Amino acid sequence: MLKGMKARATCPLDCPDACSLLLTFHGGRLARVEGDPRHPITQGFACAKTYRYPERVRERLLYPMRRVGHKGEGRFVRVSWEEALEAIAQRLKEVLDRYGGEAVLPYHYAGTMGLVENQHPLAFFRAIGAAELLETICATAGGAAWEMTYGPRLAPDPEDIPENTRYILLWGINSLSTHSHLTPFLKEARKRGAKVVHIDPYENLTSRFADWHLKVRPGTDAALAYALAHVLFREGLVDEDYLAQAATGVEAFRQAAEAWSPKRASALTGVPEEAIWQLAREIGEARRVFLRVGYGMTRHPGGGNALRAVILLPALLGAWRYPGCGAMLSTSGAFPLNKRFLGGRHLLEGDHPHRGYFRPNPGVRRVNMNQLGTALTELQPPIRALFVFNSNPLVVAPNTGRVKEGLAREDLFTVVLEQVMTETARYADYLLPATLFYEHPDLYTSYGHYYLSWNEPLSPPEGEARPNTWVFRELARRLGLEEPTLYWTAEEVARSLLDRDHPYLQGLTLEALKREGFLKLNLPRPFLPFAQGPVRFSPPPEVIPTEPLPDYPLILLTPPAHRFLNTTYGNVRALVEAEGGEPRLLIHPEDAAARGVTEGALVHLRSPWGRVVRRAHLSEAPIPGTVVLEGTWWEGWAPDGKGINHLTSERLTDLGEGSTFHSTPVEVEPLRLAEEGLRI
Repeated sequence: MLKGMKARATCPLDCPDACSLLLTFHGGRLARVEGDPRHPITQGFACAKTYRYPERVRERLLYPMRRVGHKGEGRFVRVSWEEALEAIAQRLKEVLDRYGGEAVLPYHYAGTMGLVENQHPLAFFRAIGAAELLETICATAGGAAWEMTYGPRLAPDPEDIPENTRYILLWGINSLSTHSHLTPFLKEARKRGAKVVHIDPYENLTSRFADWHLKVRPGTDAALAYALAHVLFREGLVDEDYLAQAATGVEAFRQAAEAWSPKRASALTGVPEEAIWQLAREIGEARRVFLRVGYGMTRHPGGGNALRAVILLPALLGAWRYPGCGAMLSTSGAFPLNKRFLGGRHLLEGDHPHRGYFRPNPGVRRVNMNQLGTALTELQPPIRALFVFNSNPLVVAPNTGRVKEGLAREDLFTVVLEQVMTETARYADYLLPATLFYEHPDLYTSYGHYYLSWNEPLSPPEGEARPNTWVFRELARRLGLEEPTLYWTAEEVARSLLDRDHPYLQGLTLEALKREGFLKLNLPRPFLPFAQGPVRFSPPPEVIPTEPLPDYPLILLTPPAHRFLNTTYGNVRALVEAEGGEPRLLIHPEDAAARGVTEGALVHLRSPWGRVVRRAHLSEAPIPGTVVLEGTWWEGWAPDGKGINHLTSERLTDLGEGSTFHSTPVEVEPLRLAEEGLRI
């Protein structure tokens, strides 16, 4: 493209906004990122982190490399693609011949949300019979809870919120940081009279934006939801007509709510009794309620049940009868794409949809991505070859110490496809340079709005970077694999995805997407996804509180930082400095005083699974009994060079086998620098 001209592309990162961006290039390199004013959701602005995308890739990986030092040292020599691919293929053949496909594990997640580069590489692994990675680190507990309650993951159209919504509940989500393009719709609704309430264990940007913030103890959301339902039933504020027409199991839920008086719930949740009464009466009178829930509350042992209890509240009010009202977890269920061939799903015997989820054949070896550490150190027969792409597991996966132990195995052959030198990349035997989102074509859905997008390549790949799909096509050729879908281009994958006769996709051809860049699904108007139900109140959600342990009396939360997205942007110094320069532990003054912790002091933070050192910041933001570390920082920024997931466990949620990152029991103790020899 011409120097200085702006071109449109979709942001590839794991965010509900799926923004349309305008990119400017100078000398073949990305120079500037802006929000696209033409996109009805993006509305001309990008988030604080995405503006810095050009800085993220200033020191990117450009050439294939082979390890020459010890694993973790990060010492590599440049090799040709031919040498790298031949060596990888040869090692893979040896593993397959000797141990079979179950000894090979792909580890991947949402480094890009483009369907082609995110999912289609899995066709290669399914063709060789590799172990199946269960992608459970983020959304499965919430997804299972939603599908158990409502079915498909649908939500009100954000564009309908301002005109119709009279009360907004932001529950367990810092939406100003993690769904920032919802904010203009919330502001407009408030101008028209809507009240905004934030429910979260600690004060953050969204709390300060809201009209009212209620602090709830982590993992007690179900009890609070039941107490609100208790008042709604008691004072006749439920929509009995809607429940009679659209819901099942209401009576059992009503009986469960009867046991949770505001007084009882207050004792468990920390929310004042009078606040529970007030909130219940206000939403009951408003009826036209929009509830935005996040995945944060699901990252507890009882997280799936907690989410179910919360998302049933709009149904009690009959809010689904009104445009822009109801509950939003995700909009991903509205994209009726034909995914039969995506990622080689058809290659697995017993391939079938299960309430919207893909379930591999039970005969295929399955590894939960939350238990990577155990899989690499204890699983028998062992994993012998690991391929990592679209993820940085050494920092993001639970129980980092065990993950690091597994990655350090000399008998584990590890290939990493990456854009920059991450902590995981340093453990690779072969490190392969991956393209950026504006260097390859891809198709994008969203989980926060209803626009489908297509990215055209805007710039040739820098250096010798190649797309994920190119790498696995080349390996497939060297292994002699004949499955045709392995060799599909991005356009062929996209045409296959769009090949479905569904009214939502009418007119959404690849040609139209290429021409326009993005198109909205053909939703019915008004869009009322659950106006007729079905809403399943039964079985009544369980209350499964998050509990500390005797030697670990505090609960640690690790929510997103405003300027990071998981570990993406963790190498951008300007963003690191804007976040304070290092990870800081937010601790309530009451908890600090009880432990002799002072402002700015380094402290030991220990859990049953490990310990780290952090600098303490005394703040009334967290509810007492809870400490907070915002953001998944790269290890090098921490005082002790250790990531926060050294503290977290591989324990899974009640529904969906998800992660429990926000339920870690910890203790905080003052640190003596002389004993530790840490840098300050």
